[in-house]
Parts: sequence; C-alpha cells; structure tokens
Amino acid sequence: MSQRRRLYAPIQPYASGMLDVGDGHSIYWERCGTPGAKPAVFLHGGPGGGCSDRQRQQFDPALYDVLLFDQRGCGRSQPFASLEANTTWHLVADMERLREMAGHEQWLVFGGSWGSTLALAYAQTHRERVSELILRGIFLGTPAEYDWLYKYGASELYPEAWQQFRDHVPENERGGLVAAYNRLLTSDDEQVRLAAARVWSGWEDSVVTLLPEPQHTGPEADHKALAVARIENHYFRHNCWLEPNQLLRDAHRLHQIPGIIVQGRHDCCTPPAAAWALKQAWPQVELQIIPDGGHLFTEPGITDGLVRAADRFAGKPA
Repeated sequence: MSQRRRLYAPIQPYASGMLDVGDGHSIYWERCGTPGAKPAVFLHGGPGGGCSDRQRQQFDPALYDVLLFDQRGCGRSQPFASLEANTTWHLVADMERLREMAGHEQWLVFGGSWGSTLALAYAQTHRERVSELILRGIFLGTPAEYDWLYKYGASELYPEAWQQFRDHVPENERGGLVAAYNRLLTSDDEQVRLAAARVWSGWEDSVVTLLPEPQHTGPEADHKALAVARIENHYFRHNCWLEPNQLLRDAHRLHQIPGIIVQGRHDCCTPPAAAWALKQAWPQVELQIIPDGGHLFTEPGITDGLVRAADRFAGKPA
C-alpha cells in the first residue's frame, strides 16, 4: 500500500477581498494556488465555522486555482454572527456571485460536513456549473441526523459531554434542546449568549473529535464559538431550509457529475449511514469509507482520501 498523502505545504492567498452580496452582508473571499489553473471552490463546515489556513493545503497549488470564502455571518464576513438573510439558499446565491466574479464557467466544488450539504444544494441547483464534487462527512439535513446529535445517539457515545450540554438549559426545556438553545443564543444578555455558545460548541467539539486535540480558550475561541453556535442553531432550527429528504430526492440531478465521497467509518458527528444513502441515490459517485477515520479532515486517513481525490481530478498521477 502506498504511503498516505499529507496536506500540502502552507500557501498564502494571491488575492483576497470582500464581496457585497446584498441584504447588508459582505463576505470575505480569497484565492490561492495558480491563477488560470483548475478552478475550485472550498466550502467550510459549521454552519458558521469559517475558513482556516490549513484548508487551503488540501489542494496542490501548482494545479489548482482555489477560492475559499467565509459564509454569511462568520469568519471575516460582516456583520458578524448575523442571522438575518442567512439561509442555505442565500449561500447558494452567494456562490454564484463568487463564481461570476472569478470568471469561471465551471468549478470543482469541495465541501465537508455542513460544507457537503451546501455543496449538494448548490450542485443540484446549478449542476451545469459543477465540474466535479469532493465531499466529506455527508450531512443531508434529515430528522434522523438532527435527532442523532440533539436527542439520542451521540449522547450514548459521549455521555459526560452530553450531560453538560443538556444540563445547561432548564429541565423543563430539555425536550427540545435546539429551541432551548435558540432562546439563549439570541438573548439580549451578552453573557447569556456567550455561555450558551461555549457549551454548544463544546458539545460539537466532543462529537467531531475521534482523537483528543488541544482545546483552545480565550477571546478568539469565544469569537468563533459564538458564530458557530448562533448560526448552526439558526440553520438546524429551520431544517437548513430543505424540504424533507430533498437532497436525496434530487440526487438524480448529480448523475452526470463525477464525484468522490470520503467518509470516516467512526464519524460520530455525521455517521456513515447518510453517505451510504447518498450512494444509493447517486450510484455513479465513488464512496470511500475510511476504516480508521472519524469526522475531521486533519485525521490521516481522511486527509489521504481528500488529497488523493483532488489530485486525481486535477489529472495528477496516483
């Protein structure tokens, strides 16, 4: 077996800026790699997570011209943590504005976790603009997936973290944790919002991490936690503005798009059942279930699958 691929060396953007997308929102974007090389767009997770430097490193900079952007309300986009005019379909429209700004007829769409949800929604709406799809940690926005995270499922694997998450809200509100946290995260009291954000994000950090990683604290961590918690809760409270089973129902629209799914066998945030269901609805996609993989792209097996997928679609020998 060949040695596992690693992330490429750090690269800096060759261009960046803010794009006014209307509704009072301006989104941060950056382009990395080689101008004129294979076009790609990277979709971060969350919702609300924002882009990071390491995400650029999944692409060979000699072969790709990658656009990354912070979705509405998160990262360097403004206004920060805003929930107004912030839906899945606003983000799909933003992607089209960015594609037109970049001057691409088509581009490879690469997304993990919530980024996979947004990638599927975009590809099913604008399939003629998608050359290939690379997806990780499939999340389809179905009731079973929400229940796994916020009712029963992940709670059995991380009981200590679940107890802390559940017990942050009054006992009489624990029958609907997403709604209970919405009340806290939209409170007029800044300290109430921040305390709830820390706990919400702490629960997510527990679920997404297969192997322990250092936990960051301080103003920067609080800043990110507030965006993730508020925007994620906002999206999940509204079922990501998707009709029941919409992404599976409309998977036939993907049949002409080459695709690769990299899915961790031990992904406790977005379990493999969703990736398997998508494979049944989109038989042409290549599904790679990584035996020692969890949720995060930084895990060795997941990194290997994603880098190899990007290399392959750029025509690089295996």
